[in-house]
Amino acid sequence: MKHFLLLILLLTTTFSVQAQYKLLKADSYLDVRTGKLITPADLLIEDGLIKSVNPKVIPEDTEIIELKGKVLLPGLMDMHVHLDIDFEGNWDYIYKESSSQGTIRAIINAKKTLLAGFTTVRNIGQLHITRELIDVAIADASDKGLIIAPRVIPSGHMISINGGHGDISLGLSEGLIELGPKDGIVNGKYDAIEAVRYQIKHGAKFIKIHATAGVLSMEDAVGAQQLSYEEMKTIVDEASRHHIKVAAHAHGTEGIIAALNAGVYSIEHGSFLDDEGIRLMKEKGVYLVPTTGLSNVVNELVDKMHPVMAAKAKYVLPLAKDNLRKAIKSDVKIAFGTDTPVIPHGQNAIEFSALIACGMSSIEAIQTATINAANMLGLHDRGELKVGLLADIIAVNSNPINDIKTLESVKFVMKDGVVYKNEK
Repeated sequence: MKHFLLLILLLTTTFSVQAQYKLLKADSYLDVRTGKLITPADLLIEDGLIKSVNPKVIPEDTEIIELKGKVLLPGLMDMHVHLDIDFEGNWDYIYKESSSQGTIRAIINAKKTLLAGFTTVRNIGQLHITRELIDVAIADASDKGLIIAPRVIPSGHMISINGGHGDISLGLSEGLIELGPKDGIVNGKYDAIEAVRYQIKHGAKFIKIHATAGVLSMEDAVGAQQLSYEEMKTIVDEASRHHIKVAAHAHGTEGIIAALNAGVYSIEHGSFLDDEGIRLMKEKGVYLVPTTGLSNVVNELVDKMHPVMAAKAKYVLPLAKDNLRKAIKSDVKIAFGTDTPVIPHGQNAIEFSALIACGMSSIEAIQTATINAANMLGLHDRGELKVGLLADIIAVNSNPINDIKTLESVKFVMKDGVVYKNEK
């Protein structure tokens, strides 16, 4: 896998000498804490960091990048992506693809994501049937500047019960594929410990569990609790010993509450979140990653989906929106997530309008993908345009507070001080 990825990188990567200083000259930048536009917006970049904002002195040999008419924002962050897959109503192709093919797919999708303005993503579980951790390889290549990709927080294999939502062999012939703890499939707490240790050993920086059943898989139930409380608590305790946080895919109410009591750090989807779940989330400071924008996409694909998945989608997605509205009104902490590829890779910003439709203001929606996401990750070097932070910067044509859809057409992307996109 590593040799194969290296070959791809050598064939697809171009290298150039970067100027020591760059100066971005835009009309204004958005203060993502206040929602106010700051004018002028001259950002001096050095060594991948924001060196100065509106500097009085410009160093010699500074490269000037004119962004007239543009508004700057910090690079956006998506906390729920799956780079190694695409979705067209089914997952049939996954069973036919090798890890090498999955890696190529992930590289292509990572580039789409970065060029859409998302400079950090949390890859919250891979779906290819392979022992190798594709997202860890992509994260490493991105960190080294070898591929065009966001900064990737990898989680390796999702941890699920035998026959559960994360069991990729579900629906295949008995005995055709037998998955175990290293693949994320567990039966009991000792399997759970092995699964966590394997993912962390091989580079996972977050752990993803399936507390409940799901929508786009072949179980009949969508909300039924799957991992037991004991299994979830064991996973959280083991990950915590390594200073690793746990995210829980959870639709059903009982599974959500069990995951919260087990100590997870984020709830993904949270479709049947009730008043008790909301209370616990606020009490424990847990983030909700709602992935609500995918509902419109799924509705368009429902005729192509397996009847089991289609029936679950029609049932759960409207209820999920109603419960998200309650969570927003209750001031539950929310971080941005799309569940790409259900929202296609590169169209991640669709989620902003979906959040606003459920009761957020424009600035609150933007905060989910900037300061909220950074806080959830415990990363304080990004999420705002401030001196000393990473030069992960995007530009759009208009004020996103007034026109949130401008974020669906990002014109300029810089990551780590390197320009990857600059359109008029």
